[in-house]
Amino acid sequence: MFSHETIEKNALLLLVLTLIVIAIGGIVEIVPLFTIETTVEHVKGVRPYSPLEMAGRNIYVREGCYVCHSQQIRTLKDEVERYGHYSLAAESMYDRPFQWGSKRIGPDLARVGGRYSNDWHYGHLHHPQALVPESLMPRYAFLAETRLDYSLIEKHLTTQRFLGVPYTDEDITNARDDLLIQANVQADQEGVLKRYPKAVAVPGRPGFPTEMDALVAYLQVLGTMVDFADLGVEKLQQ
Repeated sequence: MFSHETIEKNALLLLVLTLIVIAIGGIVEIVPLFTIETTVEHVKGVRPYSPLEMAGRNIYVREGCYVCHSQQIRTLKDEVERYGHYSLAAESMYDRPFQWGSKRIGPDLARVGGRYSNDWHYGHLHHPQALVPESLMPRYAFLAETRLDYSLIEKHLTTQRFLGVPYTDEDITNARDDLLIQANVQADQEGVLKRYPKAVAVPGRPGFPTEMDALVAYLQVLGTMVDFADLGVEKLQQ
């Protein structure tokens, strides 16, 4: 073998040996991952987004909401007491990309679903400071006047299925109808709830879903899929 002196004096040899060591380390860490079914534990209740929630998530990403709001509650006592159960990897298993975020100019939204009414969310998006005077959030009133483009929703779900999201043929076939029904709080939600449990209907105009309707539907599902009582959340918060 080469002596330390020989290696230190030969830049090319040092580079080659460094690459070999890195390659061995990479193989040791990466190859075992291909021998297991998944690195994310499945949790009961986690499901794919409904078509309207998916559309709302796209708007959330487009408007850069992740820049000011995280969706990751850390395993720290103060965060658990303020926001709820710490985030589970399984909750983001159908997110591409995930919305964990890196800053909290505004509060974390991982558990915002169900904390406020639909009316509160609509009012907050129209004029944040009217409900939270110290808020730095800009107004998004234009979303209420922008008709949601859902012309490609079936293709969107098909692409998600190709990436591993378990949408069924029934989900894709009913995607457009499910979107329109969820965006009409007066419509019969039975079919939507069968395919997407805990989906929240929003009071949009029948036949005219807006981008705000979709965004509110997405916000209302965040953190609601998993029943954390089954995971001992009360003990975690003590």
